Amino acid sequence: MTTYEAAGVDIAAGERAVELMKAKVARSRRPEVVDDASGFAGLFDASLLLRYKRPLLATSTDGVGTKVMIAQQYGKHDTIGIDLVGMVLDDLVVCGAEPLFMTDYIACGKVVPERVAEIVGGVAEGCRLAGAALVGGETAEHPGAMGADEYDLAGAGTGVVEAADMLGPDRVRAGDVVLGLASSGIHSNGYSLVRHVVKNAGLSLDDELPELARPLGEELLEPTRVYSLDCLELARSVEVHAYSHITGGGIEGNIARSLPPGLDAVLSRESWTVPAVFQVLAGHGSIEQQAMDRTFNLGVGMAAIVAPEAADAALRLLESRGLPAWVLGEIVPGTGAARYS
Repeated sequence: MTTYEAAGVDIAAGERAVELMKAKVARSRRPEVVDDASGFAGLFDASLLLRYKRPLLATSTDGVGTKVMIAQQYGKHDTIGIDLVGMVLDDLVVCGAEPLFMTDYIACGKVVPERVAEIVGGVAEGCRLAGAALVGGETAEHPGAMGADEYDLAGAGTGVVEAADMLGPDRVRAGDVVLGLASSGIHSNGYSLVRHVVKNAGLSLDDELPELARPLGEELLEPTRVYSLDCLELARSVEVHAYSHITGGGIEGNIARSLPPGLDAVLSRESWTVPAVFQVLAGHGSIEQQAMDRTFNLGVGMAAIVAPEAADAALRLLESRGLPAWVLGEIVPGTGAARYS
């Protein structure tokens, strides 16, 4: 007799995964979350929007790219969900939006309950770090389309910002200071190039390279830093004009997105030390500087453009929150580009 299980879909395993992840998801709960007994939808009490004069809802969706292939190869699945949250919710905070809630989607060749629970646990932890709630998600089993140990994940998030407080290029002025906020590592961009270097250089994820303090696999799977709460607090405390989330396109490409047409960001390479993992990739892969610049964050995960008189206070606040930051550059008349001096 032909059954769904015979086709490769294990309904019982999916139910077991849901049970295992419940306690982890609960850690991301916000007071506004409303339980839906059916479980078909995530509910969020929107009456919190009544305190806004003109609330603007912000939304973002993303995945973590081929970093999942490193996680699968190394057998470590508990932090890739944090990467997802960093990619989704830190895009929201660029305009000043407070992340409210998120949903996730996992597709896999075979549902292994413990592995799915680890992945979702990472998403829940990332949401907790961002101050958002994980209100729902979906795990889909795709036998035949994916290998038993393969999976991919994506997510979507929603936030809110008061219209009058929205940050962006229109607030940026000549003389503003660009602050660099340290990344935790590679984050989740450029992993196709990372995997290419690892393969062609004959490296193993278990290798302990002299430049790194831990095995290569651990270094490559360092989770994306989640900046949401730090950026929100900074915007509440000092005069922030714009943020730039440094993802695909690198430092120059992303900072340029937060500039008006008549201003440039002039940046200093001498203002920070590029973390060793990027030097390892450049060395083993013979990657030219231009390619490194366009592919990786090089140690700058977020940039903040602040009023010049606010720069010192901003750096003190970020230091007090345990987030390394420094003066990366300044805003000058120009054509809307970010460039190194």
